Amino acid sequence: MKARAWVSNGLVVAMLVFAVAAIAADNAVTVKGYVLDSACAFTKGLDKPISKQCAVSCAKAGSQLVILSEDGTIYWPIADTTPSSGQNAKLLPFAGEKVTASGRVYDRGGSKALVIAKIEAAK
Repeated sequence: MKARAWVSNGLVVAMLVFAVAAIAADNAVTVKGYVLDSACAFTKGLDKPISKQCAVSCAKAGSQLVILSEDGTIYWPIADTTPSSGQNAKLLPFAGEKVTASGRVYDRGGSKALVIAKIEAAK
């Protein structure tokens, strides 16, 4: 009887691990797009940054950098830590440039946020 309970519990644990892994995989994305100032992405309707210097100046003045994907979706870079932290330091080397970023995406109320696992200049 104990062996049967152990197998049953082991099966439940295995199913839970598989379900969590499947959910995490569903949230994994790779995004290609430009790193630019969030205000310009919305107020100017840009398809790409005006210049690297402009994006850097806005970020240094406190504006959050975002990734504007090739399909026009804006991804807000976020941290998955508590307390959370801004992501401009991670994006600043790529400001005004096209990048490929991968990580977990979260969608809420029409907004998309990305926890960046890897980011590099697009090829």
